[in-house]
Amino acid sequence: MGKVVVMDHPLIKHKIGHIRREETGTNEFRKLISEIAMLICYEATRDLELQDVEINTPICKTTVQELKGRKLCVVPILRAGLGMVDGMLSMIPTAKVGHIGLYRDPETLKPVEYYCKMPSDISERDIFVVDPMLATGGSSAAAIQMLKDKGCRHIHFMCIIAAPEGVEALKEAHPDIDIFIGAVDEKLNEHGYIVPGLGDAGDRIFGTK
Repeated sequence: MGKVVVMDHPLIKHKIGHIRREETGTNEFRKLISEIAMLICYEATRDLELQDVEINTPICKTTVQELKGRKLCVVPILRAGLGMVDGMLSMIPTAKVGHIGLYRDPETLKPVEYYCKMPSDISERDIFVVDPMLATGGSSAAAIQMLKDKGCRHIHFMCIIAAPEGVEALKEAHPDIDIFIGAVDEKLNEHGYIVPGLGDAGDRIFGTK
Protein backbone atom coordinates (compact mmCIF):
# COMPACT_ATOMS: atom_id res chain seq x y z
CA MET A 1 0.00 0.00 0.00
CA GLY A 2 1.38 3.40 -0.96
CA LYS A 3 1.68 6.32 1.41
CA VAL A 4 0.78 10.00 1.15
CA VAL A 5 3.39 12.35 2.62
CA VAL A 6 2.63 16.06 2.98
CA MET A 7 5.72 18.16 3.60
CA ASP A 8 6.00 20.05 6.88
CA HIS A 9 9.47 21.57 6.44
CA PRO A 10 9.59 25.34 7.12
CA LEU A 11 11.69 26.05 4.00
CA ILE A 12 9.15 24.30 1.78
CA LYS A 13 6.27 26.19 3.38
CA HIS A 14 8.14 29.49 3.00
CA LYS A 15 8.95 28.95 -0.68
CA ILE A 16 5.41 27.78 -1.49
CA GLY A 17 4.15 30.99 0.08
CA HIS A 18 6.25 32.97 -2.39
CA ILE A 19 5.14 31.07 -5.51
CA ARG A 20 1.49 31.63 -4.55
CA ARG A 21 1.93 35.41 -4.76
CA GLU A 22 0.44 37.02 -7.83
CA GLU A 23 3.33 39.48 -8.08
CA THR A 24 6.05 36.77 -8.21
CA GLY A 25 7.62 37.08 -11.67
CA THR A 26 8.61 34.32 -14.09
CA ASN A 27 12.31 34.21 -13.20
CA GLU A 28 11.74 34.00 -9.44
CA PHE A 29 8.82 31.59 -9.86
CA ARG A 30 10.88 29.22 -12.00
CA LYS A 31 13.76 29.32 -9.51
CA LEU A 32 11.49 28.63 -6.55
CA ILE A 33 9.75 25.71 -8.28
CA SER A 34 13.17 24.13 -8.85
CA GLU A 35 14.21 24.70 -5.23
CA ILE A 36 10.97 23.25 -3.85
CA ALA A 37 11.36 20.20 -6.09
CA MET A 38 14.86 19.70 -4.72
CA LEU A 39 13.61 19.85 -1.12
CA ILE A 40 10.70 17.46 -1.76
CA CYS A 41 13.10 15.12 -3.58
CA TYR A 42 15.23 14.99 -0.43
CA GLU A 43 12.22 13.58 1.47
CA ALA A 44 10.94 11.40 -1.38
CA THR A 45 14.25 9.53 -1.65
CA ARG A 46 14.48 8.79 2.07
CA ASP A 47 13.60 5.10 1.67
CA LEU A 48 16.00 4.28 -1.18
CA GLU A 49 18.00 1.14 -0.41
CA LEU A 50 21.70 1.41 0.47
CA GLN A 51 24.62 -0.99 0.25
CA ASP A 52 28.01 -1.13 1.99
CA VAL A 53 31.03 -0.36 -0.19
CA GLU A 54 34.67 -0.58 0.88
CA ILE A 55 36.81 2.41 -0.17
CA ASN A 56 40.14 4.07 0.57
CA THR A 57 40.14 7.49 2.20
CA PRO A 58 43.40 9.50 2.25
CA ILE A 59 43.90 8.02 5.74
CA CYS A 60 42.77 4.38 5.61
CA LYS A 61 40.30 1.83 4.27
CA THR A 62 36.71 2.20 5.43
CA THR A 63 33.19 1.13 4.58
CA VAL A 64 30.69 3.69 3.28
CA GLN A 65 27.07 3.43 2.11
CA GLU A 66 25.95 4.07 -1.45
CA LEU A 67 22.66 3.67 -3.30
CA LYS A 68 21.95 0.05 -4.14
CA GLY A 69 20.25 -1.66 -7.01
CA ARG A 70 17.88 0.08 -9.44
CA LYS A 71 18.91 3.35 -11.00
CA LEU A 72 16.63 6.37 -10.93
CA CYS A 73 14.53 8.17 -13.53
CA VAL A 74 12.69 11.48 -13.31
CA VAL A 75 9.57 11.68 -15.50
CA PRO A 76 8.00 15.13 -15.81
CA ILE A 77 4.45 15.44 -17.13
CA LEU A 78 4.70 18.05 -19.88
CA ARG A 79 4.85 20.87 -19.79
CA ALA A 80 4.77 22.20 -16.22
CA GLY A 81 6.61 19.16 -14.86
CA LEU A 82 9.72 20.35 -16.70
CA GLY A 83 10.06 23.08 -14.09
CA MET A 84 10.83 20.48 -11.41
CA VAL A 85 13.49 18.53 -13.32
CA ASP A 86 16.55 20.70 -12.60
CA GLY A 87 15.85 20.65 -8.87
CA MET A 88 15.54 16.87 -8.95
CA LEU A 89 18.75 16.45 -10.93
CA SER A 90 20.65 18.67 -8.51
CA MET A 91 19.94 15.99 -5.89
CA ILE A 92 20.28 12.90 -8.10
CA PRO A 93 22.50 13.99 -11.03
CA THR A 94 22.95 10.48 -12.44
CA ALA A 95 19.19 10.00 -12.94
CA LYS A 96 17.84 9.61 -16.46
CA VAL A 97 14.90 11.76 -17.61
CA GLY A 98 11.82 10.49 -19.44
CA HIS A 99 8.98 12.66 -20.74
CA ILE A 100 5.21 12.18 -20.89
CA GLY A 101 2.96 14.61 -22.78
CA LEU A 102 -0.79 14.59 -22.15
CA TYR A 103 -3.67 16.89 -23.08
CA ARG A 104 -7.30 16.86 -21.98
CA ASP A 105 -9.82 16.00 -24.70
CA PRO A 106 -12.33 18.91 -24.69
CA GLU A 107 -15.30 16.59 -25.25
CA THR A 108 -14.51 13.57 -23.07
CA LEU A 109 -12.32 15.53 -20.59
CA LYS A 110 -10.06 12.45 -20.52
CA PRO A 111 -6.24 12.70 -20.78
CA VAL A 112 -4.85 11.86 -24.22
CA GLU A 113 -1.19 10.98 -24.81
CA TYR A 114 0.69 13.02 -27.41
CA TYR A 115 4.30 12.24 -26.43
CA CYS A 116 6.15 9.56 -24.51
CA LYS A 117 9.92 9.01 -24.54
CA MET A 118 11.63 6.88 -21.91
CA PRO A 119 15.06 5.31 -21.28
CA SER A 120 15.24 1.82 -22.78
CA ASP A 121 15.59 0.25 -19.32
CA ILE A 122 12.76 2.24 -17.74
CA SER A 123 11.09 -0.86 -16.23
CA GLU A 124 14.21 -1.53 -14.13
CA ARG A 125 14.38 1.95 -12.59
CA ASP A 126 12.95 3.72 -9.56
CA ILE A 127 10.73 6.37 -11.16
CA PHE A 128 9.74 9.78 -9.84
CA VAL A 129 6.82 11.24 -11.82
CA VAL A 130 6.71 15.02 -11.27
CA ASP A 131 4.08 17.69 -11.90
CA PRO A 132 3.75 20.92 -9.88
CA MET A 133 -0.05 20.65 -9.61
CA LEU A 134 -2.27 17.70 -8.71
CA ALA A 135 -5.75 19.01 -9.54
CA THR A 136 -8.28 16.39 -10.71
CA GLY A 137 -5.65 13.66 -10.74
CA GLY A 138 -6.60 12.55 -14.25
CA SER A 139 -3.32 13.36 -16.00
CA SER A 140 -1.18 11.98 -13.18
CA ALA A 141 -3.15 8.74 -13.02
CA ALA A 142 -2.92 8.35 -16.80
CA ALA A 143 0.84 9.00 -16.81
CA ILE A 144 1.42 6.43 -14.08
CA GLN A 145 -0.72 3.89 -15.94
CA MET A 146 1.39 4.45 -19.08
CA LEU A 147 4.49 3.61 -17.06
CA LYS A 148 2.88 0.52 -15.54
CA ASP A 149 1.94 -0.61 -19.04
CA LYS A 150 5.67 -0.47 -19.86
CA GLY A 151 6.43 -2.83 -16.99
CA CYS A 152 7.37 -0.21 -14.36
CA ARG A 153 6.63 -1.23 -10.79
CA HIS A 154 8.65 1.18 -8.65
CA ILE A 155 6.87 4.49 -9.15
CA HIS A 156 6.59 7.56 -6.92
CA PHE A 157 4.62 10.75 -7.59
CA MET A 158 5.74 14.24 -6.53
CA CYS A 159 3.82 17.52 -6.71
CA ILE A 160 4.04 20.93 -5.07
CA ILE A 161 0.34 21.83 -4.67
CA ALA A 162 -2.53 19.33 -4.53
CA ALA A 163 -6.31 19.49 -4.28
CA PRO A 164 -7.94 16.95 -1.96
CA GLU A 165 -10.00 15.67 -4.91
CA GLY A 166 -6.84 14.94 -6.90
CA VAL A 167 -5.16 13.14 -4.00
CA GLU A 168 -8.19 10.88 -3.54
CA ALA A 169 -8.48 10.19 -7.27
CA LEU A 170 -4.81 9.27 -7.58
CA LYS A 171 -4.95 7.06 -4.47
CA GLU A 172 -8.00 5.27 -5.87
CA ALA A 173 -6.43 4.75 -9.31
CA HIS A 174 -3.02 3.67 -7.99
CA PRO A 175 -3.17 2.64 -4.32
CA ASP A 176 0.36 1.20 -4.54
CA ILE A 177 2.03 4.54 -5.37
CA ASP A 178 3.80 6.77 -2.82
CA ILE A 179 2.64 10.39 -3.19
CA PHE A 180 4.78 13.30 -1.97
CA ILE A 181 3.05 16.69 -1.71
CA GLY A 182 4.31 20.16 -0.85
CA ALA A 183 0.90 21.43 0.33
CA VAL A 184 -2.73 20.26 0.17
CA ASP A 185 -5.11 23.10 -0.64
CA GLU A 186 -8.82 23.64 0.04
CA LYS A 187 -10.60 22.44 -3.12
CA LEU A 188 -11.04 22.63 -6.89
CA ASN A 189 -13.20 25.41 -8.30
CA GLU A 190 -15.76 25.01 -11.11
CA HIS A 191 -13.00 25.52 -13.72
CA GLY A 192 -10.78 22.78 -12.30
CA TYR A 193 -8.27 25.19 -10.71
CA ILE A 194 -6.87 24.53 -7.24
CA VAL A 195 -8.04 27.02 -4.57
CA PRO A 196 -6.17 29.02 -3.31
CA GLY A 197 -3.50 27.49 -5.56
CA LEU A 198 -1.14 29.62 -7.63
CA GLY A 199 -2.78 29.88 -11.04
CA ASP A 200 -1.51 27.99 -14.09
CA ALA A 201 1.92 26.60 -13.18
CA GLY A 202 2.97 26.08 -16.80
CA ASP A 203 2.15 29.67 -17.78
CA ARG A 204 3.99 31.02 -14.74
CA ILE A 205 7.08 28.85 -15.30
CA PHE A 206 7.40 29.66 -18.99
CA GLY A 207 6.00 33.19 -19.06
CA THR A 208 3.01 32.38 -21.28
CA LYS A 209 -0.64 33.29 -20.93
